[in-house]
Amino acid sequence: QVQVLESGGGLVQAGGSLRLSCVVSGRMFAHYKMGWFRQAPGKDREFVSYITWSGGSIDYADSVKGRFTISRDNAKKSVYLQMNSLKPADTALYYCAVDSRPDRFRGEYWGQGTQVTVSS
Repeated sequence: QVQVLESGGGLVQAGGSLRLSCVVSGRMFAHYKMGWFRQAPGKDREFVSYITWSGGSIDYADSVKGRFTISRDNAKKSVYLQMNSLKPADTALYYCAVDSRPDRFRGEYWGQGTQVTVSS
């Protein structure tokens, strides 16, 4: 059974930074993608970022490009999201997702989410 656990959320003022972490445990196929989605109150869940096993392919939502940086440590089965220049619009529940499938990153296994709140 695959388990995904996020951490690092919190309350921060606009312009501040947070670093989210996520660790996966259990039996996983090799070369899985890892990434983040978020869901703000009253809105649909949206893609934030993902990274391939090798780190050779990374993608970001337009809304976070230039402010967020994703990275991973395969030895630790972990992925990180460094979030800088945070805005109130970044307030959301952030979900870590893992995907072993070869097609578009959609999230196969999910964490419970970590709350990020940005005050103005």
